[in-house]
Amino acid sequence: MARTVTLKGKPLPLEGPQLKVGDKAPDARLKKSLVESTSIHETPAKTRIFSVVPSLDTPVCAMQTKRFNEEAAKLTNVEFYTISCDLPTAQARFCGAEKINPERLHVLSDHAGTSFGKAFGTLVPDLRVLCRAVFVLDKAGTIQYAEYVPEIAEHPNYDAVLACAAKLAG
Repeated sequence: MARTVTLKGKPLPLEGPQLKVGDKAPDARLKKSLVESTSIHETPAKTRIFSVVPSLDTPVCAMQTKRFNEEAAKLTNVEFYTISCDLPTAQARFCGAEKINPERLHVLSDHAGTSFGKAFGTLVPDLRVLCRAVFVLDKAGTIQYAEYVPEIAEHPNYDAVLACAAKLAG
């Protein structure tokens, strides 16, 4: 059976695998800016939280990103990332307007090739956005927490995400 998420109750198909705890994180190319790229495997070998959102220009996504920005100031041994299909210029505008600290919360775009969405199983091809999800990786790049939020308009389990990351970070 195909994997799906819902948006206000309407089912939408997902593309890619459903990753789980214990899986090695796949690699994917993402844009840091319109001209600069990076990959999952190029991120520092430390505890990492990948917060995946459909679009920073929506209320729940904005609140999720702001929440993780606040938490990044407290969990200093953890790298925080927000990933969406928004253009890097739109991400930069949002971060500037919301005073997101780019040294603590890194925002990456999957717009160019949706390679993250396909590799991590978060791509909603019908809308060309990513579903809401959160992944916590350990220093070795193994997934220690994976949450695909079933309803796109709902929040992830922040407490579980942060507890997992804090435990890994020591």
